[in-house]
Amino acid sequence: RDYRYSVISNAHGEVCAHYPRHIVLLERDNAAGRDPFESTVQVGKLQDLINRSKMARCRGRFVCPVILYKGKHICRSATLAGWGELYGRTGYNYIFSGGSDDAWADAEDISEEDSALRNADSQLFDKVRGHDIKLLRYLSVRYICDLMVENKKVKFGLNVTSSEKVDKAQRYADFTLLSIPYPGCEFFKEYKDRDYTAEGLIFNWKQDYVDAPLSIPASVTQSLSIDWSEYQSWDLVQQTQNYLKLLISIINSDDDSGLLVHCISGWDRTPLFISLLRLSLWADGLIHVSLEPSEILYLTVAYDWFLFGHMLADRLNKGEEIFFFCFNFLKHITSEEFSGVKSQRRKSLPPGFTLEEICMLKQRDRGSTTSLSSDFSLGMESSPGAAGSFTYEAVELMLCHSETTPHLCQGVPSEIQQLLFIFNSFAVQHHPESISSLLKDHSELREK
Repeated sequence: RDYRYSVISNAHGEVCAHYPRHIVLLERDNAAGRDPFESTVQVGKLQDLINRSKMARCRGRFVCPVILYKGKHICRSATLAGWGELYGRTGYNYIFSGGSDDAWADAEDISEEDSALRNADSQLFDKVRGHDIKLLRYLSVRYICDLMVENKKVKFGLNVTSSEKVDKAQRYADFTLLSIPYPGCEFFKEYKDRDYTAEGLIFNWKQDYVDAPLSIPASVTQSLSIDWSEYQSWDLVQQTQNYLKLLISIINSDDDSGLLVHCISGWDRTPLFISLLRLSLWADGLIHVSLEPSEILYLTVAYDWFLFGHMLADRLNKGEEIFFFCFNFLKHITSEEFSGVKSQRRKSLPPGFTLEEICMLKQRDRGSTTSLSSDFSLGMESSPGAAGSFTYEAVELMLCHSETTPHLCQGVPSEIQQLLFIFNSFAVQHHPESISSLLKDHSELREK
């Protein structure tokens, strides 16, 4: 409703098997009044660049614009494909390569045959990654945020993926590269095992496979009062908060440059931060301004998570609950630090409002400019002892006032009530059977 847009058809997975059947390109923010923010990207040109560049990235998960903010494209993708995947797709036999990327070991005596192979390898990477760079430039992306804790993903002794930060030919040198290592979905098994408590949960940075240090240009962090040298001592809450602050700061910089966020495959850590960005900007009234809380939650869950390939059933089965963490984490970003609007103050809650009344406020009445300035953050401020965060009592009260699923309030563990409240906000009215099934699976897994 808020945008002029075009659609790239992916009905049979011909563009990417793990992307939505209908890939939406936002072209113009119609809600910006007399000075609308408009993209210069044309869908025909974009589709051509996508078809040429998609082999450059792991699983063909190309750079895809998903949020339009002040005319800037916020994009997502997988990391760069490594030697093995790229040659596998192009029909080359890569088994005898030893799994090397485009970085060849230095050797004094290289045979003519090896030299020819090396040149062919370099030319292939030049071509494929060259198309990827053209796509990034067409989308005006300048900042690339890499969430990988590795420089390259290694399986069975082979480098199966690479990344921009270790491209030996420095093809991505013109971009601002940010290495912001963040734990993969496996780490969220520990989050679940700690009864969904992220406070005090610190990733083990001394593991053998972790070789990508945090690296952020000083020019990007000047406006943030964060000691980045301490990142290995941050718990999961503080790390996620600081990375989100960084992303918000980047997209609110004065230039017109876009942002790319990626991890390895782009379907766990990437949707976590894309979803948090979308919800934060929406809560500030900066994007999707006409959407109600239930609608924005439906959008981010469906589009940012499921349609871009997040495998919820598999993650639940393994206990890797990064999806649950994303929405449970919202209680940690209610302050103005996470707001994209710095010129206004949070409005105080009118006296005499009950929690039920706050939760029933219409979109036009939200008013707050903090990063969770929706019905949710306002409601939590009025809860005794809540201090701006969700409480189980508040969740139960809001849930039991729902006209759609009052019967689901009884006999459900408090953690499940919280999950149910989140899902109830966007989907129960439309898919009660699937949501009930999901909650049942979640409950059974917790009991195990």
